[in-house]
Amino acid sequence: MSQHPPLTDPIAVALARLVDDSQVKDKRAPSHSEIGVRIGQAGLSAADPAQGPKPVGKARRVAAVLNWAIEYDVAAGEALVESLIGLVKGSGGFRKGSASHCGDDAIANLISAFEAEGWDLSLDGVLQPRVLDALRGKELTAALRAYADRARRGALDSPLLAGTAKDLLEATAAHVLEQRTGAKATVTNFPTLLGQTFTMVQFATPDGGNTGTASERQRVERAAYELACALNGLRNKQGTGHGRPWVATVSGAEARFAIESMGNIASLLLSTLP
Repeated sequence: MSQHPPLTDPIAVALARLVDDSQVKDKRAPSHSEIGVRIGQAGLSAADPAQGPKPVGKARRVAAVLNWAIEYDVAAGEALVESLIGLVKGSGGFRKGSASHCGDDAIANLISAFEAEGWDLSLDGVLQPRVLDALRGKELTAALRAYADRARRGALDSPLLAGTAKDLLEATAAHVLEQRTGAKATVTNFPTLLGQTFTMVQFATPDGGNTGTASERQRVERAAYELACALNGLRNKQGTGHGRPWVATVSGAEARFAIESMGNIASLLLSTLP
């Protein structure tokens, strides 16, 4: 799997629009200088129209470089795509209320362009492959940790793994079990899958003996198991995760608590892997 996000004509157009500030009174970050540094780091300075005698706007500049890369050096262009998104994110371009916010429409266009290529760009600028089933081993561990970290921060689009029928906890439990046993998990019942995973990593479960003599650590582990099963039960299992992730009776506050809890439990499981 590519180390960088894809570069296509729609992505080039949408990304150029993301940095366009020609229609606003006050110029916003990133600056021409910052964009030039990223173009140089990607090895695409020769395609940069800003090197010429005539001034050029940010959008036209980025579009020209990316279009050149599509034709002559896709790998460098892909590296620049990733770098520019990081630059915009670091400049506050994805943060509502920021003076450098790119605008909802520009962000939505870029999200749509990546979606067509099997990648997910979140509203807060996190970009990652959509189909996690294509990843294995340490790459999948890293991807799940990214999802878990975002869930722990309460990111509202984190509980379901986009493009799959799995939620974060189900995918994490299956992955940890596979990494520990060397065999792909075949259990489809979530409580059983989670119980097997907890047992494999030596976490306590409610069925693991006399709860009256449990240590404080074991009580926490058992509570985490029970909470994970309850959260899985709250999922809206209709569709593939593109709609509302929770059943209709779950309030906004409960949904945020659920998302953050999923992130914490997933992180706890992933901490048992190297």
